[in-house]
Amino acid sequence: MAASSKQLDAGSRAHYEDPAYYDQTYKTRTADVEYYVATALERGGAVLEYGAGTGRMTLPLARAGVRVTAVDHSAPMLTQLRARLREEPADVQARVSIRRGDMRRVRVAAKFDLVFCAFNTALHLYSRTDVERFFARVRGHLKPHGRFFADITPPNPVDLARDPERAYYAGRFKHAGAQRVVKNHEYFHYDSISQVLSVSMLFTPDGKPEDAWVTPLTHRQFFPQEWLALLHYNGFTVTNVEGGFAQESFTPESDTMLVHARMRRDFR
Repeated sequence: MAASSKQLDAGSRAHYEDPAYYDQTYKTRTADVEYYVATALERGGAVLEYGAGTGRMTLPLARAGVRVTAVDHSAPMLTQLRARLREEPADVQARVSIRRGDMRRVRVAAKFDLVFCAFNTALHLYSRTDVERFFARVRGHLKPHGRFFADITPPNPVDLARDPERAYYAGRFKHAGAQRVVKNHEYFHYDSISQVLSVSMLFTPDGKPEDAWVTPLTHRQFFPQEWLALLHYNGFTVTNVEGGFAQESFTPESDTMLVHARMRRDFR
């Protein structure tokens, strides 16, 4: 059964309502940060970041001297970003502008040399209309010779074929947000019509099964040629495709699809 609009909305928000857990989960993910900082410095000028979250990339960019406008739809994540930003030197604070808003609609009164949408943020664009609205906003925010970068996880056939009735064990750890040791089990459901993969993360505190809770996460699955076609028909020329943040080739084994694009001059 396809996810309802209410389920899609919950799956696009719930994972980002606990900044402490989010930071704990992705604290060792640094290769993409280094890549985008190096790219921004090479490009020069100002940067627009979609899906800024708690500042995992925003703050390193600003520390490196880059002026960055950070956009995110999650109030809890941006609250954490603002708190972290207040601890930075005045010159770093001055380089960051924070905007809360939906990436399909938010408008910034500036043009940028680099616009990027990192770490699967684009997978929360569930419909063709969502994609078209988002790409229209990207075009509206790019300078004529600016560049758009986005990285997504391409569909993994193993995940798409998982038994939706089976709980897949994903580990035991101290949950930073809940401040409790929990076991994590995940349920996967893939709807091949909408191309949405729904993952329900079941967290069960040790010795307290009655206190278990579920965090949903919904990701649109964009197949590689589909994603490239969507870019083309929404006004972009793809200039490079990489399979990760060490500039490796994109292959069937890659767990990242990193696309560089520029606006097409002939697009109307």
